[in-house]
Amino acid sequence: MGSFVKAAFSDENGVSFSLLNGGISPLKAIHMMKSLLLFLPVLLAGAVGQTAAAEKMNVVVLYADDWRHDTLGVAGNPVVKTPHLDRLASQGIRFTENCVTTSICGVSRANLYTGQWMSRHGNRGFGMWQTPWEETYLGQLKGNGYYLGHVGKWHNGQIPKDKFDFAVAYHGRHWYETKEYGRVHVTQRNENDALKFLQNRPKDRPFYLTVSFFATHAEDGHKDQYLPQPESMELYQDVSIPVPLNATQESWERLPDFFDEKNEGRNRWHWRFDDEAKYQRMMKNYFRLASEVDATCGVVLNELEKQGVLDNTLVIFTTDNGYYHGEHGLADKWYPHQESIRVPLIIVDPRMPSSKKGTTNQEFTLSVDLAPTILATAGIEAPQRMQGRDISDLYLPVVDAKSAPWRTEFFYEHPTLRSKDFIPASEALVRKDWKYMVWPEDHVEQLFDLQSDPREENDLASDPAQAKRLAEMRQRFTELKEAAK
Repeated sequence: MGSFVKAAFSDENGVSFSLLNGGISPLKAIHMMKSLLLFLPVLLAGAVGQTAAAEKMNVVVLYADDWRHDTLGVAGNPVVKTPHLDRLASQGIRFTENCVTTSICGVSRANLYTGQWMSRHGNRGFGMWQTPWEETYLGQLKGNGYYLGHVGKWHNGQIPKDKFDFAVAYHGRHWYETKEYGRVHVTQRNENDALKFLQNRPKDRPFYLTVSFFATHAEDGHKDQYLPQPESMELYQDVSIPVPLNATQESWERLPDFFDEKNEGRNRWHWRFDDEAKYQRMMKNYFRLASEVDATCGVVLNELEKQGVLDNTLVIFTTDNGYYHGEHGLADKWYPHQESIRVPLIIVDPRMPSSKKGTTNQEFTLSVDLAPTILATAGIEAPQRMQGRDISDLYLPVVDAKSAPWRTEFFYEHPTLRSKDFIPASEALVRKDWKYMVWPEDHVEQLFDLQSDPREENDLASDPAQAKRLAEMRQRFTELKEAAK
């Protein structure tokens, strides 16, 4: 693993420059450019092979697994160490209210690639979505000349390797025996494969790469669940992981009555969190996996910098879903609580004004928004049936003063898996201040005031004082559910 040491893209006055080695002033850079212009024909002759790639922006998506919004140092987590992602956030913008529209690995990935809600793309588990490939952002990029790469977890049936220029897909275990690398940790394998793609790609084409980590997903069949690399074991030895305030028996008992010991979220809670010593051991190993992903992100960013392409590359860090750390007496994801649906999003876009770098944005951005954002960056019009919005509207100068206001609410959906006793279906209308949840198989609805009850423990659906609000949110929920199809 390496470290991400990145020169700033602006001087002390916030003036951007790209002839960088840290200390070049803007004035000196101008003089250098004037001198270089004298040799422009020679430079152009030597740059054959780079010109075509520079015409379109490259895209790298760093995509982690089972990683909720606050598992970042920059997000205020008091324990986990993520210096490379923190540094990435300082060079771009971090979206603090970013959410997924379905909180499970396979469907969430389909949401990402298609820019559509589950109700439209049709993947309700781990198979392939029904949206035509050409309507995904992957298909659009490939059709417009991009060198297309995927490394790591796919989880939508078999990866269609013939549609990529470089594709290696694997997940499910933390350790692998491979012909190429011998015994290797999955995160190190992600790193090796990402470097292979970047170092061997053609230099005359723009490129796209997903580095799709399996970490921090548990190895569900293993008694230890989270299996970091040996060199990470020295991390977090002398710290105590705070237990969430709503990770209590009382919080579990506040869930709807159909939640019982057969529920898979409760089952996995027993695997990981049902006593204090186990909680500490599991969470420390979970955070070690997160720090390993952070280190590999640093290596990838170093390679981009080494190749001189960072100033023409959109870099995105996000994750497939949130994660319960014992809240509500649960583990894993699936349900509409904040811990499950809120995920990190960091975007570094070379077009971004200096004033936006290192800032945060509190608008509701969603997993379905990344597809149209990536296509807009590549200069490609989004297919008509994509449902997300171009996030760059939130950080690039406004061109069209008539742009629609940003969303203030969204529809969440999750399918039944196996049976309603195992993982029941759930839906929600999510706003910043209120959340309306529906458990359709049991005809149960819940209402939470997120301002006064951010841990979602006091259901107000039966409170007569909230009858008008409940009716309004129920009606709006119905409208957004229909619009998601």
